[in-house]
Amino acid sequence: MYIASVPNRNSPPAILLRASYRDGKKIKTQTLANLTHWSTARVEALRRCLRGDFDGLPTEEGEGPVSDRIFGVLFALKAMAQRQGIVSALGTTRLAKLALFLVLARVAHQGSRLSAVRWANEQAVEEVLGLTSFNEDDLYGALDDLASRQEEIEKKLFRTYVKKTGQPPVLVLYDVTSSYFEGQKNELAAYGYSRDGKKGCDPCEGKKQIVIGLLTAPDGEPLAVRVFEGNTADPTTVAEQIQIVKTQFGIEEVVFVGDRGRVKSTGKTALTAEGFRYITALTDAQVRTLLKRGIIQMGLFDEVVQEVVNGDRRFILRRNEAVRHKEVNRRQDKLAQLDRHVAGRNAKVEGAKGANPEASLRKITTWAKTHKLNGFVTLSIEGRVIHIEMDDEKRADVALLDGCYVVETDVLKTQMDAQTVEARYKDLQKVERDFRTMKTSLLETRPIFVRKESRTRGHVFAAMLALKVVREMEGCLKQGFGTTEESDQALTLNDALTALSRLCFQRHEVGGEAFLQLPRPDKKQEAIFKALGIPPPDIRLRRLARM
Repeated sequence: MYIASVPNRNSPPAILLRASYRDGKKIKTQTLANLTHWSTARVEALRRCLRGDFDGLPTEEGEGPVSDRIFGVLFALKAMAQRQGIVSALGTTRLAKLALFLVLARVAHQGSRLSAVRWANEQAVEEVLGLTSFNEDDLYGALDDLASRQEEIEKKLFRTYVKKTGQPPVLVLYDVTSSYFEGQKNELAAYGYSRDGKKGCDPCEGKKQIVIGLLTAPDGEPLAVRVFEGNTADPTTVAEQIQIVKTQFGIEEVVFVGDRGRVKSTGKTALTAEGFRYITALTDAQVRTLLKRGIIQMGLFDEVVQEVVNGDRRFILRRNEAVRHKEVNRRQDKLAQLDRHVAGRNAKVEGAKGANPEASLRKITTWAKTHKLNGFVTLSIEGRVIHIEMDDEKRADVALLDGCYVVETDVLKTQMDAQTVEARYKDLQKVERDFRTMKTSLLETRPIFVRKESRTRGHVFAAMLALKVVREMEGCLKQGFGTTEESDQALTLNDALTALSRLCFQRHEVGGEAFLQLPRPDKKQEAIFKALGIPPPDIRLRRLARM
């Protein structure tokens, strides 16, 4: 039986319940009932019943559906990964599907591989990703596979990016960070300078780390990521990035943008040798050297960008008044704290005859050095009292470059004016934001719970792929709901994932058969799917397995 809609001239169509039957060699149709007077909802319910959507539903009281695994989270995240080309770049093998699970799990769940396995038990992994049961060792194998195929996958994703934007990037952004370990056994971990200010990344305090270099397009889209040993100096990581751009991506002419300290003389020489150009900022010491040599003058620092040309190098100068005031106020706050420390120590020593004033002096001197006050502040002791002496001339020299910065480039003026050079350098903030996303609670690159080199590289690469998913999803949510500054209806990524986690399968069990069905998404979930550009999920009943 089936429902047919028959045109009825100028009247609404007739809704008929019909059945087909065979008469000899002919197939004929018989009308069983006229349903035109039925409501649309009632007709649709009968249509679904005839189609078999309700097969297996409970027929007795007390046999209602039972809540099953979460469907909405993986469903939405996989759609974002598909749009970014990640699903096709990873492939269709079981290891590829496990790698995709690791990427999506980094967005919605943080922790070790073991915790990811536990999390998978609550998610519709088989229905969304086509993955049957797996364990922690399977995920470690997926990390090894990711590391071995990283360059191949990055090339595919780069081609997807070029296809989306219409042309290869003519400018790339590069920055370096570090990520620490709780353990001591990682094959790449070493003691080194912590770029994110983590205390203890030296032999005395026992925190080892790795160094991570992230290469992105001008819009901040991640292109490649590399992992180096924890004691690797920033400038030495540039050479490998040049090879990625030139050999792996086949870009012959590009401007390389790196932060101060990342692109030094060695990196500049390597970039020039490959025919690339660079944009970077100078350190405070480098700026003072230029001032001493007379190449630049303090009078050129202004809120309006100024430019000085010296040979084939261009120096873009600017003073940011907001930053200058911030530095002045910060220094004043530190001096006020120093006064309080000294007054407190003096009062303690005066009230306790057994107190050691020299120990107090050593402690406060260390504090002043840590907060960079030792350049113009001298601490001394007379009797049992600590005194503070201020050198105003040295203090003025320390504050000389407050709010000032110099950007250096060898890009020709005909290619990029001074304002554009400065703007492109500021684009590095996009890479820094991506690093914060990778390293904080959202993707939790740190602390890292693996030991082998290949698995460490695979873990960081999975975090980079997860970052691409996050950027895609956040962009859609921002476009669909606005930002918190623009709208009260703004939705963060975590808010969206929380809402989607309510979209769970319902399990029906009748006569030894199990069936899964999705409920209709609520209004908030429908709005999220619309913002993400995802067709609503299929809510038809499906047989799960024989019990």
